[in-house]
Amino acid sequence: MISRSRITGLVLAGGQARRMGGEDKGLQLLHGTPLVHWALARLTPQVGPLAINANRNAERYRAWQVPVWPDTLPDHPGPLAGFLSGLTHCATPWLLAVPCDAPRFPHDLAERLVAALEQARTAVAIASAMDEQGRQQPQPVFCLMHQRLAPSIARFLAHGGRKAYAWAREQGCAIATFHAPDDDPHAFFNANTLAELRSLALP
Repeated sequence: MISRSRITGLVLAGGQARRMGGEDKGLQLLHGTPLVHWALARLTPQVGPLAINANRNAERYRAWQVPVWPDTLPDHPGPLAGFLSGLTHCATPWLLAVPCDAPRFPHDLAERLVAALEQARTAVAIASAMDEQGRQQPQPVFCLMHQRLAPSIARFLAHGGRKAYAWAREQGCAIATFHAPDDDPHAFFNANTLAELRSLALP
């Protein structure tokens, strides 16, 4: 069993947030508190070290007393660049990435990703949850991965790949499904616009 001390938790806040008017999404307020705070609070009991992937406002993010790791690649190529930065910097064998804009993600996310990964005997696991039509939808930005996968991400990006799910499938990813009766049906809802952020509620 992979212990929490061997997993670095990374909050992804490096995007351009075009649908939020270019605002720094991780610093947008939910109930008066920045989104990055809620994500870190959810991750803290689940992992060992913590870090933030951000490409601007680094000093403001450092107020949470965790390392701030910018993308190692230019031009904001998406969450995979955040994965690559995390894998490049982390001192643990495993990295768990979560986006900053889905503050209701499960309290047992790490535990269930570890279980799926170990059962499948693979090096990467992602979450999957029901959509409003009752269909399972992969949530690939919620991703547990081994540090040795950094070169595969670098190659994927160098060849023009951008989709986290496409990369994860190439690695034979395990999938942890979140559809039990007591699972929060809105656990993976992410706020892409300011209106969606205003509609968010914490359980």
